[in-house]
Parts: sequence; C-alpha cells; structure tokens
Amino acid sequence: DMKFFQRTTLNHYVISGRKNYESIPKRFRPLRDRVNIVVTHGTDYEAPGAIVCHSLEAALDIARKAEVKEVFLIGGGQLYKEAFEKKLVDRLYLTTVHAKPEGDVVFPKIGKGWKEVWTEKHKADERHKYAFTLAVLQK
Repeated sequence: DMKFFQRTTLNHYVISGRKNYESIPKRFRPLRDRVNIVVTHGTDYEAPGAIVCHSLEAALDIARKAEVKEVFLIGGGQLYKEAFEKKLVDRLYLTTVHAKPEGDVVFPKIGKGWKEVWTEKHKADERHKYAFTLAVLQK
C-alpha cells in the first residue's frame, strides 16, 4: 500500500488535515517530492516545508492556481467527509484492507455512480499481515 501511495502521489500536490499530517513520522514530513498542504483551523500552526491553509477550498485554490492536473486528498476523516459532501471528488485511489481493526475514524460511504477502472488484489504474506485490494474508481 505504501509503495502504491508513493508511486501515485509522487510529484503531485497532497492535501492533509493537521491530525493526519502529524500522524506521519517526523522524519517523513513533509512528504518528499510532493507539494504538501496542511489544512488546520489553528491560526498559528506551522508545518515547516509545507503550505498551511485554513480550509479545504483554500488548499484547492492553491493547487488550481498552479494548474496541476491531479490533487490528492490524503486524509483525515474530516477532510474526506467534507470533500464528499461538497462533491469535490471525481476519482478515488482506494485501499481496502480485508480485516476488521479497531479505530475511531472510518472512510465515508462513497455512494453510487462510481465505476471501478482498475483493481489489484494482494494476499496476506510475510510482509503483509492482511490481504488488501488496491482500486481506482472514477465518477
């Protein structure tokens, strides 16, 4: 999953909520070879090497002004929810882990109208505790 994430987002803009950004180990922040944008409500928040915005719309405006073709919203849950509610998403790069872990954040229901355009299944093995499926869905 991490290799797929890196390969897919490399040389693109990535937008992350503050909590999600801080969950990335410090040695990997900001994510290399990407323009990192962190969305937070904190007015004095700093993320060295990243751009800090105070709304998802502001983050998307920065990417639009740079005329990038694809922007990746990489989490967290609040940003995913907002992006779906505002219909800002037209493509999903989705990893489904075939397990039932405990947690308090879930990906929002994606609803109807999505078409699977690519999928790749992986079995559990010595490197992966759980089986998982990578997929690309298009609106």
